[in-house]
Amino acid sequence: MIYSTTFTTVALALFMGNNALGLGGGGYLKMATSTGFLAIALAAGGLDSLYGRMVLAALFFSWWGDLFLISGKEKVFLMGLIAFFIGHTGFAGAFLAHGVDWKWFGVGTALSIPPLIVVIGWLNPHLGDMRLPVYAYMVIITFMVACSIGAWGHGATTLIVAGAVLFYLSDIFVARDRFVTPSPWNRHLGLPLYYVAQMLLATSITHVNESQA
Repeated sequence: MIYSTTFTTVALALFMGNNALGLGGGGYLKMATSTGFLAIALAAGGLDSLYGRMVLAALFFSWWGDLFLISGKEKVFLMGLIAFFIGHTGFAGAFLAHGVDWKWFGVGTALSIPPLIVVIGWLNPHLGDMRLPVYAYMVIITFMVACSIGAWGHGATTLIVAGAVLFYLSDIFVARDRFVTPSPWNRHLGLPLYYVAQMLLATSITHVNESQA
């Protein structure tokens, strides 16, 4: 797994450097980095357990979401939103497959709902025809975070919660860039959060497989 992690880290560094300098070919570096988190999941034992297979499937849909979001066209952006929606559903399913402590799931839900209300209120005036898809997306990612806390309460590695929360935060920067205030800083801050999140979730497969062995 060290080779796939090193590859992904180097690809991410090159991608972020490319973004900072405004050079061409960023899409290729982005997809190389996304391919890296799939490689990490496979190396971590993604085919060896139900949890691993579900995380791998979620990462696969995230890979497609990354590809679609390279385009600035609204219809392609919507395809990316759908791909990530399926990805978040897959992550939530993986956490449920691991097993959750419902008390901690309740705690996670209670902690996640106030940010959900704030973010929807912030985005709402800017969404237009995208209002319903974005609402649905915010609900599923909130559910995913709550499931991660529930899984942690059931003995899962803290990598799951860290990955879920960082993924949530990275999506706020995507929404800000798309709907509120386009800025290179959205990518400079959001992309590292996103890729670190995916790497943590991919790496969590090893810890979960070992704990369930």
